[in-house]
Amino acid sequence: MLANITPTIAAVTGNTTMNGTDIIVPSRMPREADSNSVNFYIGLTLAILSTIFIGASFVIKKKALIKLSQYGTRAGEGGYGYLKEWLWWAGFFSLGFGETFNFAAYAFAPATLVTPLGALSVLVSAVMSSYFLRERLNLHGKIGCMLSILGSTVMVIHAPAEAEVTNLNTLSQMLIEPAFITYGVIVVIISLVLIFYYGPKYGKTNILIYIAICSMIGSLSVMACKGLGLSLKQTFGGDNQLTNLLTWFLLASLVACVTVQMNYLNRALDIFNTSIVTPIYYVFFTTFVISASAILYKEWELMTPKDIIGTLSGFLTIVFGIFLLHAFKDVNFSLSNLPTFMRRDEPKEIHLSNGSTTSLLQDPPSEEEVVR
Repeated sequence: MLANITPTIAAVTGNTTMNGTDIIVPSRMPREADSNSVNFYIGLTLAILSTIFIGASFVIKKKALIKLSQYGTRAGEGGYGYLKEWLWWAGFFSLGFGETFNFAAYAFAPATLVTPLGALSVLVSAVMSSYFLRERLNLHGKIGCMLSILGSTVMVIHAPAEAEVTNLNTLSQMLIEPAFITYGVIVVIISLVLIFYYGPKYGKTNILIYIAICSMIGSLSVMACKGLGLSLKQTFGGDNQLTNLLTWFLLASLVACVTVQMNYLNRALDIFNTSIVTPIYYVFFTTFVISASAILYKEWELMTPKDIIGTLSGFLTIVFGIFLLHAFKDVNFSLSNLPTFMRRDEPKEIHLSNGSTTSLLQDPPSEEEVVR
């Protein structure tokens, strides 16, 4: 038995014994560690490149939509003239490159590293918007942006591991389960109501309408994309799935969902400030994708009480971040005028984006002044 154990120990530690003398042989573990380190940095580089390209795509497409609004029908009014604008296509391909890098990053680095780094695209977009679009984000917006990123990161960290799916047959069984079908039906119904009823009435004044549409439909597109990737992986591995009807169904679903998603994201970018659209879209999109993935792959069964608390805390942080971004977007408030706001012995004037002003901490008018 000792003779059988010795080679096993030697294979792990690189040490063996001959005639009572320890002989050190080269071990394969350092080489494997070096390989893992290289893969880690490759994944990190791809993830960072992904955030740069995705963040830049919002600004580039916004620049194209601003240019188009000067001589064509705006995207917010239902126009599709941006399809003829080369600058918009540059932003589209920038987004495509970013998503490709993001997909490839998962093959080299753990998801707990790649997914939170996606939040950096919000910062990239905000910085580029200030330089190329002359858009300003007040102090409330900056705090809300950071809270949104923090909450999304906490949710991702506490998200359970994804169940292992190795073939389309397994995925097909998961797709027809009642929980995921219910989620898909609810998403489609709510999206249709927003598109045909609330969108025409409130889409130009409420930023959440268009973003909710592209985020919910986007969660379905991610599920279709992951299934299509599994099909291609099987096909390249020798098991041809191009004759499988599920492959073409996933492809058709992906094209349809991405078309709707890009259409309403363009409308949101055309109407509202990019520095506000980007973080809210990131928060909503990430939340719906995590929800859809948890339902499809039954990740909720693997959640511990610590993960549940972490997920709820992350979600509440996201809610507060969105509130700060949306509720005070018209208030011109920054660190430079913070000392003025802290003085309680004189009225404070807040300059709104429409040019009007309002006062804080000012005594209400007396009854005599009201009568006058």
